[in-house]
Amino acid sequence: MVVLVFNCGSSSLKYELFETDPEQSLAAGIADRVVVRAGRDASLYHEPADGEPLVLECPMPDHEVAVGYVLEALTDSEHGVIRDLTEIAAVGHRVVHGGERFAESVLIDDDVIAAIEQFARLAPLHNPPNLQGIRASRSRLPSLPMVAVFDTAFHQTMPQYAYIYGLPYELYEQHGIRRYGFHGTSHRYVSQVAAEMLAQRGIRPQDQHIVTCHLGNGCSMAAVLGGKCIDTTMGFTPLEGLVMGTRCGDLDPAVVPYLCEKLGISVREVDALMNERSGLLGLSGVSSDMRDLRQAAQSGDERAKLAIEVFCYRVRKYIGAYAAALGGVDAVVFTAGIGENDAYVRRRCVEGLETLGLCLDGSRNEDKALRGQAADVSAADSPGRILVIPTDEELLIARDTAAIVGGTSLD
Repeated sequence: MVVLVFNCGSSSLKYELFETDPEQSLAAGIADRVVVRAGRDASLYHEPADGEPLVLECPMPDHEVAVGYVLEALTDSEHGVIRDLTEIAAVGHRVVHGGERFAESVLIDDDVIAAIEQFARLAPLHNPPNLQGIRASRSRLPSLPMVAVFDTAFHQTMPQYAYIYGLPYELYEQHGIRRYGFHGTSHRYVSQVAAEMLAQRGIRPQDQHIVTCHLGNGCSMAAVLGGKCIDTTMGFTPLEGLVMGTRCGDLDPAVVPYLCEKLGISVREVDALMNERSGLLGLSGVSSDMRDLRQAAQSGDERAKLAIEVFCYRVRKYIGAYAAALGGVDAVVFTAGIGENDAYVRRRCVEGLETLGLCLDGSRNEDKALRGQAADVSAADSPGRILVIPTDEELLIARDTAAIVGGTSLD
């Protein structure tokens, strides 16, 4: 089945076209600066799996126009990968927030669209552009079935004691204030790959205790027991949990009114400070990019060193906490930009965790030949495994879409 996957942002449209049997990516790309004006045209970068890339610069006043350019690129006589649009069987859409209603991916209908609109109050920066992508796709491809894959869905298996906050219970009942978690598609994908790797070592899937670490500009972790998420670091919003590129992570909530009073700024301004000017950027004063911080730290920048230490300590602390929550740990998985590519950060994140059975093989951890593939970088005699697994959210969306449209099980 040929499945088109869309990941729509406020001014961008990422896409990838898959053949799902056998699984292979046919083409991928991004339409950037959609809607944005200021004398600059939008751009489309289209890369066939076997062929030369196509780069276009042209006006894209809305996402429907952007979808049109994507479809033209996919069927282009020189850069296209399908003869015509009838070869596409279904479209899968990434949707950030599905609230408590959606615990798995679903076929999109008007009722689902209304629910996504409702949950936009919980994800005002993400659900509206996700909806724009859905509507644009339905307009351009009205006869095709479409599937919504929710970032929050994987975390809906958390027990109530893990997701509820210590606030008056009515705030949960009336306003939905609870831990939802995000990056669920990534956590689900890498935990499934880790489960296959552990099964090869004789650990049954239902008995597996896995901690997944999605470390990029946005960072989150999940505790996965027998394939089900039982806890995650992000909360009501993506601000909670780990220190990230520009987000502060866990924080005493009393800091908010204190800053409002001392700095004479609004709650909204404090929220922007915590989301946009904190984390690695705020601590270092250098950059939100770990690569820049590593370079600065090697040159003797003490604040860059501190930012890296804080980042790794927070991950290490949560690994310990999740080992306790799971009742042990069979594997820790590192994924996303930092997790997959920064051997130093991985080493610092598991340093001192030998008592949990996590022993790193330093040479394998540093082996650049293992990049881009699922790899076990733990010592041969390590009771728990340390795994590096490239995430592939688009492939998981394609799989779910094909399964739902084809009437088969998601697992």
